[in-house]
Amino acid sequence: MSARLFRRIAMMEPGATKPDIAEDPNIAAGIHHLSPQALAVAERSRTPTISASLFSGTTRLLDAVIVAATGALSLLISAGPVFMTPWAMLTILVGVVLVTVTFQAADCYQVPIIRSFGNQLLRVTLALAMIFGGLTAVQLLGSFGTGLPRHWLSLWFGTATLLLLLFRTSAALLAKHWTETGRLGHRAVVVAGHASIEEVIRNIERQPGSPIRICGIFDDRGPERTPTMVAGYPTLGSVSDLIEFARIAHVDMVVVTIPINAEDRLLRILKKLWVLPVDIRLAAHTDTLDFRDRASSYTGSLPFVDVVEKPLADWDAIAKRGIDLLFTSIALLLLFPVMLLTAIAIRLDSPGPVFFRQKRYGFNNEVIEVLKFRSMYHDQADPLAKQVVTKGDSRVTRVGRFIRKTSIDELPQLFNVLTGELSLVGPRPHAINAHTEDRLWEQVVEGYFARHKVKPGITGWAQVNGWRGEVDSVYKIHKRVEYDIYYIENWSILFDLYIMFRTPFALLNTENAY
Repeated sequence: MSARLFRRIAMMEPGATKPDIAEDPNIAAGIHHLSPQALAVAERSRTPTISASLFSGTTRLLDAVIVAATGALSLLISAGPVFMTPWAMLTILVGVVLVTVTFQAADCYQVPIIRSFGNQLLRVTLALAMIFGGLTAVQLLGSFGTGLPRHWLSLWFGTATLLLLLFRTSAALLAKHWTETGRLGHRAVVVAGHASIEEVIRNIERQPGSPIRICGIFDDRGPERTPTMVAGYPTLGSVSDLIEFARIAHVDMVVVTIPINAEDRLLRILKKLWVLPVDIRLAAHTDTLDFRDRASSYTGSLPFVDVVEKPLADWDAIAKRGIDLLFTSIALLLLFPVMLLTAIAIRLDSPGPVFFRQKRYGFNNEVIEVLKFRSMYHDQADPLAKQVVTKGDSRVTRVGRFIRKTSIDELPQLFNVLTGELSLVGPRPHAINAHTEDRLWEQVVEGYFARHKVKPGITGWAQVNGWRGEVDSVYKIHKRVEYDIYYIENWSILFDLYIMFRTPFALLNTENAY
């Protein structure tokens, strides 16, 4: 692999690749059609997957909760609440830490081990016996635990062991079921382009406990060079079909088998795939490369170049969702009087419903229905956004002018956050027919669909930097997308909190809000 391509793909800095989505009008317009076979596979794969790290992390957390709860409960049963002293709580904390560390050392959080009933239960039992045996010896021979009931540790060991074995048995059943149904691990598709594709697939399948589950093959080489089946998996279409497939199926990973030395072809394909919210991995087993650790990963002995990381995966997604629910609940409580007065004002100002519903693009290009307070006369409402609202627009009511200028009209979208369609912070959702200069935004803006790699938000990095309100030029939508992509590539909880903090101040700038 040339150093130039390595810089352009494997180690590219945020924003270094700017795919031109407009080069494929079918993709931009969202009108590419899947074959019946591809559509059937996509429909079977709609259920979201659970990553191995999320599953093992949840198991680790519940183990700690069980150990802490049984420690406290055993102490209350054996001695009563009077013994719930700081020394007792410290002992329980030590027990939780020892269990977590020992289970980790015994590989009790590896998914293949969790799936194995006998192996897992034996490791858990031996680890607990060692930990509680050690704590008992320290209590008998030293001053640790002085003043605490001596039979407490025995009761704690018994109850913790019983509940952990019951929990781990349930976890094993769940892990086996999710593995068999393809939900536990990475749901992947393979982009063919090299004779070694079958070898890549076999290598993935040979890895013990491989988290990768392959759905099918996509190949751009034309029907005369594309087999209908590869290593037992069907060929479902071209890379353009893959873009549409991944918007129906919950795909986590795309494995590209095109040789790294085929630079131009590889970059063309990666430009198309870049807009998807998935991990993109380049199978590099046929190339002699000296990978840097942060550019590569391995499935067993099979090397991959990590081209694109899925944004907001696993615990990041859970943390962001938790922040959304917490702050949205607080906002609804605080803003309820404002929303109630707004609803009354709308009804008194003009006939029609209080709320306005509009179809917009959501996560992964899915169409969602966004709520707003109605700001136009009901008979002149424009749910398809065929005509951009301009300054002094006669369709806007008197109340509508005020709530649009102050962004009060956006407050009902807090309910969209509760239902999971929106986030508090993210790229603003645009109407599916949004356009400038008689062209749809996705047809004219470079990398437009990449802004749908995360959930859209009520506020965003573009909005707090002044890019809100009317979009009457290609330049303005270019700037919005530029800021949206920056947000996606640099996301963090602190970044979200910073944007939320800046939002009220950004609303003071009403220059383009009408």
